[in-house]
Amino acid sequence: MSPEPNGWKGASLCLVAVFLPSFLLVIGALPFWNELRQRTWAQSALRGVNAAVVGLLLAALYHPVWTAGIGSAKDFALASSAFLILFMWKVSPWLVVLFCAFAGAIIGPA
Repeated sequence: MSPEPNGWKGASLCLVAVFLPSFLLVIGALPFWNELRQRTWAQSALRGVNAAVVGLLLAALYHPVWTAGIGSAKDFALASSAFLILFMWKVSPWLVVLFCAFAGAIIGPA
């Protein structure tokens, strides 16, 4: 048995712990946002934060998403086609998910 809190109580606690700090920062900075945006040091800090977020997202894309999800050439072809459908033809994401589920069922496991 895992320690308390677990289940939905633990999930709710984790959700609050992850999102509450950012909400508090936004609420706290909102009255000063226009003035903050004009300061060069704040602009530099925001550019740095933006770059760090992009790096974290790329790291999360590679491991565990890429390493667990792309195991063969078929998987790579399906992921590439989903990317092209999303960004080149601007198809709705839920339709791309349905397409990938259908194509994955037809192609079968790697």
